[in-house]
Amino acid sequence: MGGAVQRNLVKRRLRHLVRDRLSLLPEGSLVVVRALPGAADADHTQLARDLDAALKRLLGGGAR
Repeated sequence: MGGAVQRNLVKRRLRHLVRDRLSLLPEGSLVVVRALPGAADADHTQLARDLDAALKRLLGGGAR
């Protein structure tokens, strides 16, 4: 995914995005968010869109 600086940037962005969406998850949920190499090149909007799509699938709101 890149060097430590790039990995930490993606990690901070994802933490922020997930924090805003925690209320969507059932209480007691345990979710692992794994960033793939393409995440290093994605902007904040694209990461948010991808995370929302993944959560929608996870929570049963979308087809696979």
